[in-house]
Amino acid sequence: MTNWKPNSWKGKPSKHLPEYKDQDKLNNVLNELSNFPPLVFAGESRSLKEHLAKVSQGKAFLLQGGDCAESFAEFHPNNIRDFFKLFLQMSLVLTVSSGLPIVKLGRIAGQFSKPRSAPTENKDGVELPSYLGDNINSMAFDAKGREPDPERLLKAYSQSASTLNLLRAFSQGGFADLNKVHLWNMSFVKDKAKEKYQEIEQKVSDALDFMNACGITSENNRRLRTVNLFTSHEALLLPVEEAMTRIDSTTGEYHDTSAHFLWIGDRTRQLDGGHVEFCKGIKNPLGIKCGPTSDPEEIVKLTEVLNPDNEAGRITLIARFGHDKVQKFLPKLIQAIKKAGRNVIWSCDPMHGNTVKASTGFKTRPFENVISETKSFFEVHQSEGTFAGGLHIEMTGQDVTECIGGAQNITDKDLSDRYHTHCDPRLNASQALELAFLISGEIKKNSNFSKTSIKAAS
Repeated sequence: MTNWKPNSWKGKPSKHLPEYKDQDKLNNVLNELSNFPPLVFAGESRSLKEHLAKVSQGKAFLLQGGDCAESFAEFHPNNIRDFFKLFLQMSLVLTVSSGLPIVKLGRIAGQFSKPRSAPTENKDGVELPSYLGDNINSMAFDAKGREPDPERLLKAYSQSASTLNLLRAFSQGGFADLNKVHLWNMSFVKDKAKEKYQEIEQKVSDALDFMNACGITSENNRRLRTVNLFTSHEALLLPVEEAMTRIDSTTGEYHDTSAHFLWIGDRTRQLDGGHVEFCKGIKNPLGIKCGPTSDPEEIVKLTEVLNPDNEAGRITLIARFGHDKVQKFLPKLIQAIKKAGRNVIWSCDPMHGNTVKASTGFKTRPFENVISETKSFFEVHQSEGTFAGGLHIEMTGQDVTECIGGAQNITDKDLSDRYHTHCDPRLNASQALELAFLISGEIKKNSNFSKTSIKAAS
């Protein structure tokens, strides 16, 4: 790796990168970004990798979630607060029900860009470039707005920095105190999800009362009043990722300081491509999206290229097959990884393979299909004797109507009520919390089974 540099990717073919007309303006912006303070620090990324190593051993569980694509329009402290509340709620449910610590990894503070299936879109006979994310162009369907604008990169950096600042205040400043768990409730989490959550809340309160009686309080135990929340996004816009890459002064290693964790998407994981070339040189923990088109041997090779030392916690394989394809494709991938002896975390993305068009014209995701894929994911790992170690979802703390089904019984006709996403449909708070309840038992069962299998194999 001695010859690797942050710009080494430029010698490789790279897909899904925008074309900027004014290259001088782009270079000036990238130069500014390269001199801006890092958004995260190398030590934080190393800490995340240590937590993820425990996930790979079946001793913790990874919860990764957030917006499909962050937007400038929805940037508001209340929205950040509600996301954080929901993440704490879900983590609490999973911890109490599964008995495992939860590694919290948000799709936030940098998840702006999205690869699109087509470079252009057509409306009423007018063809324009596709919307690629607020840090590249505008969602408004007009020629000027759809032109990639480098200035948007600076606004995205500013929003990411502000988001991180507030998240750090929430996670370290007392808001996450378990004694204040009642503050995490949201008014629109209703019906069964709310009732079940109140039961969990009562269990926590009873446990805290017992600990208080023993002299263990949030005043003398920092772990009861703070949480670690890490950030992640897709390593898509390589010029920006290059500009945000720094040398860690304590180790001499390269870290991408735009996020703690980066992943390579299903459309950009070419072995000879620029995205793989860039990611192999940074020391951040990495994710690889895997789908029905994945060649198991190619995925094995990717893990070797990106993690030559087979380091625990370095690679997370994020499976996104679709509810009707998990049983067919996932076992082959697991078997190939096991045969090669590769050290990975297995995470389930039940969102991206289950996108359909509703009768009303909206893009949506049936909640029952999200549940079906998640359960199939756990069943396959149970059969293969491996640990299903993570959940990767697109969700929001807002009361949106973007995915049909769930306890609220959202229908095709309801989608237009509060369809706010700038790209793909997200689970709302009630649906995300319901999902956490439905899988928590599966996590515990799979954890116990995989540990037994590991002991038997050794």
